[in-house]
Amino acid sequence: MPTEPQPPSHGDAWHGGWHAQAIRVPSPNVGPRPEGAPIDLAVVHSISLPPGQYGGDHIERLFTNTLDWDAHPYFDLIRGAEVSAHFVIRRDGQLLQFASVLERAWHAGRSHWQGRDNCNDFSVGIELEGLEHTPFEAAQYEALAHLLHDLAGAWPIAQAVGHEHIAPGRKQDPGKAFDWPLLARLTGWPAERFPPSALLDSSS
Repeated sequence: MPTEPQPPSHGDAWHGGWHAQAIRVPSPNVGPRPEGAPIDLAVVHSISLPPGQYGGDHIERLFTNTLDWDAHPYFDLIRGAEVSAHFVIRRDGQLLQFASVLERAWHAGRSHWQGRDNCNDFSVGIELEGLEHTPFEAAQYEALAHLLHDLAGAWPIAQAVGHEHIAPGRKQDPGKAFDWPLLARLTGWPAERFPPSALLDSSS
């Protein structure tokens, strides 16, 4: 089981908008945030390329526009996509960063949360290597909790939600298997910092 989080040390966590412990893989698929936009939402996604296959460099290549679209039949369905996220957390907890938190990554698409559209403007996108509705690894929850602590220590992150919550009906990730109560315990955050009802869906 994941261990309880250690007290975060935010002072050395960031070099500008880059996390000191992340492997940098800069993506061209970024842009400026609107002037004055707060960075107050973390959006949790899941991704695997091809779906359900882990490891390899396909995610990195997708986010840096270097994916060989002919390398797998599935890739033809997303041919030409130009997307990114701020972070990817591998199955073993390894942290990759593709965009500075100060920049607007292209992860949420058409989205809405609590009266605001275009969540890319004010959110941080965090992709977990995995398949929606399929369990994630303990190391990923630990890494995610520490990342959220570090983000909240530097920016006014008020909530963490799933892609499914900001684009209902269009997106389903991270899915029913994502353990929101576990993330709440690991972060020590109160229920209001997570999606309404998400903490009620687990029997843990």
